[in-house]
Amino acid sequence: MTTAATEPVTRVRGKRPPEGEPVVDRALALLAAFDASRRTLSLRELSRRSGIPVSSTLRLAGRLLAWGALERDDQGRYSIGLRLLEVASLAPRGHGLRQVALPFMSDLAAVTRQHVQLAVREGHEATLVERFSSHSAVAVRYRVGGKLPLHCTGMGLALLAFAPLEVQEEVLAQPLRGEPDQNLIPPAVMRRTLAEVRRERLAIYRRMEEPPIVAVAAPIFGEREEAIAAIGLLLPEREAQPRRIGYAVQTAAQSISRQLGAPSMLDASRHGAHEQG
Repeated sequence: MTTAATEPVTRVRGKRPPEGEPVVDRALALLAAFDASRRTLSLRELSRRSGIPVSSTLRLAGRLLAWGALERDDQGRYSIGLRLLEVASLAPRGHGLRQVALPFMSDLAAVTRQHVQLAVREGHEATLVERFSSHSAVAVRYRVGGKLPLHCTGMGLALLAFAPLEVQEEVLAQPLRGEPDQNLIPPAVMRRTLAEVRRERLAIYRRMEEPPIVAVAAPIFGEREEAIAAIGLLLPEREAQPRRIGYAVQTAAQSISRQLGAPSMLDASRHGAHEQG
């Protein structure tokens, strides 16, 4: 399953864009018209979803095609170009982290034959930056590059528990619902969950769907003792042994943290023991 489709940019059809609106904003609006459920778009669909007139869409799409940000198939339908992937791979928070984490993720995947995932926090969400998967692994809800909620995923909880206090309070101030049941999670319950994650340095989240799935995740720390990422396993509940699996995930997280310059685990443990809220 995938995340919900991104809403198209709100614009008034048939009217010129606001005075002084940069061309780059309109080009970005074209790129934002694509999402996980709309990977290819015709010219008119691209115009409609971006809110840009067809003539301007054609001109801007041509520029993006020439640069490689868009591609066009034999039917004239547009899709995101590989040039954007090349540029995105240069992002420091993704590239350096991935290079360090990949060997440990590969080892976990070989042992568990399930999904091993890597995510970073962006505001009030997490972004899935890498995944290793076995052919026999359970179906996944989120795609690489997609967004994950912080409050109801294993890696999200690992990131939220060690996020700055103001970020935690902003998230807790919102109505929080579980997935897929959509039951409201009381803030007091979420605070206790986050306190346990900080204490254990391990997040365990059970997703009660069919079949039930268990996510086990641990935070990855950087040189300034901040949680810069999370590594997690996703596996069927019938095969889950969260504490035993959790030890392997924690070990991988600690190894990655050391290579990223995190303090010794003794110092980090003192840091993690500090209760927030």
